[in-house]
This record gives sequence, structure tokens and C-alpha cells, in this order.
Amino acid sequence: MTEKTTFGAGCFWGVEAAFRKVQGVVSTAVGYSGGTLKNPTYEAVCTDQTGHAEVVQVEYDPSKVSYDDLLDLFWRVHDPTTKNRQGPDIGSQYRSAIYFYSPEQEKAAIASKENLQKSGAYNSRPIVTEITPASEFYRAEEYHQQYFAKHGGH
Repeated sequence: MTEKTTFGAGCFWGVEAAFRKVQGVVSTAVGYSGGTLKNPTYEAVCTDQTGHAEVVQVEYDPSKVSYDDLLDLFWRVHDPTTKNRQGPDIGSQYRSAIYFYSPEQEKAAIASKENLQKSGAYNSRPIVTEITPASEFYRAEEYHQQYFAKHGGH
């Protein structure tokens, strides 16, 4: 039996590529979550007016990879201390976000965030990652799916 989770960590291309490499990840899809517009397009989300984040939905086999391991990777693939920004990408669509599907995921995500903050890994800069219930996931256009695998990149 598989479970799913959804992460926002900046531009979804690189985030998806990182999760696709994980043993136990069954599938990934890039898309949009957390906004108000139904069936958003990439162009609409890029206006920073829809409220959506670029996200990666991860389906995984918990007997092969734990949710905690996925959270660890999530923290490593982006800077969770920059609000609405990852590298050169600026806007709320690039926010750091964890969308949970169960009370267990919520509890694990909160504990993971608190432990990371206490660790001092970010020199006391606050972690701004939002942790919210999963909302409607809208799959991005096909040309965004597995973008780096199709076009090269890392």
C-alpha cells in the first residue's frame, strides 16, 4: 500500500528530480496546490495572484522509505528560511510548504521543523515553512513533468 505527500520547495523541476531518485518513491507529479483558482495554468500561477505554490506530489511505499526520510530530503533541497523565494525565483508560488494528508504526517512535519530550528542549522534564522492540510492538487502541464529527465539538468 502506498501513501502520498506534497511538498513546495521552490521551482518544482529540481525538487521532483530529487524525489524521483529515492528508493521507495513510486511516482511523482509536479503541480499546484494551496491556491484559490480552480484548474490553474502555469502562466496564471506565475502571476503570483492565484495563491498556489509550485509543488511535487510524491507517492511512496512506507515499507521502503519513511515519511521522516522524505522530510529530511525536503529540508535539504531548498532554503526553508526564505519567504516566497528560492534562489533567483521570487513569489508566493515558490514558498516552502508541507501539505499533509494525515494527523501522523502533520505531527511528523511539525516535529521535524521544530528539531531543525533547534539544531541551529540556519544560524537562528527562522524557518518559514508552512505546514497545512493538503488541498486540491492540480497537475501541471505535461511539459513540466519530469522536466530534467526530458531536457537534461540536475
